[in-house]
Amino acid sequence: MAITLSAAHREQLAHLRTEPTVKRVRARLGDETVLDSRRAVLVWEPNRVVPTYAVPLDDIRGAVTASSTDPPPTPERPPSMWDPRVPFAVRLTPGRSVVISGAQDDAADGFIADDPDLEGYVILDFSGFTTWLEDEDTIISHPHDPYARIDIRQSSLHLEYMHGGVTLADTARAKALYETYLPVRYYVPPEDVVVPLEPSDTITFCSYKGRATYYSPVVAGTPMRDLAWRYTDPLVDALGVKDHIAFFDEKLDLTIDGVARPRPVTPWS
Repeated sequence: MAITLSAAHREQLAHLRTEPTVKRVRARLGDETVLDSRRAVLVWEPNRVVPTYAVPLDDIRGAVTASSTDPPPTPERPPSMWDPRVPFAVRLTPGRSVVISGAQDDAADGFIADDPDLEGYVILDFSGFTTWLEDEDTIISHPHDPYARIDIRQSSLHLEYMHGGVTLADTARAKALYETYLPVRYYVPPEDVVVPLEPSDTITFCSYKGRATYYSPVVAGTPMRDLAWRYTDPLVDALGVKDHIAFFDEKLDLTIDGVARPRPVTPWS
């Protein structure tokens, strides 16, 4: 009997998962390189949908000491999928928390899991370090999942985004961005957005797409905060959607060729 790979991956979410990498991995605290490893492992702790790195303790140049901070409590009934907004310190994995310190008193969190397959390794809080390098390239947000990707394709579908009967965008020239495990996102040419977009101070980072700046569409005189975003200087994988506008269609009405599309259910719903 055939299996659906996405369903098989979801069935593994509750487990501690690892995947070795042949990349040279380095991390800095300030200007100081505190780890340099050719033996890194990608780690997904239970419920987490994006990986971080674990490296052998021998590959850490900084000091590794026991953490003096109590971890936050894990919810008794946690959600089944944890996106990167769930703090690193929240976990279901048994083990002990540590701190990696540099010479200039900069520090980042780590975790040593009670798992024989990770013996001698420390799992690292990606966001706690100043800079990460794979080989000679800087990476942001989190390491790429080797089993996830994005694809961008030109679309001729007629898309209309609406809220309360007011049209926000109307286009047949969108770029469709397909991302593993997520619903398709349509990126609209800015000239096909028919309401004002008020700039926001919100910024987010995507490991695959880069730095996103946010906008609040103004509908009937009222800004709808952070409902739209764009990538003005995207990473190479997302060059196809440069300067196009995407909307949280979890919170809008979208018709495709005149047919209403049900609102997708995601962590941003």
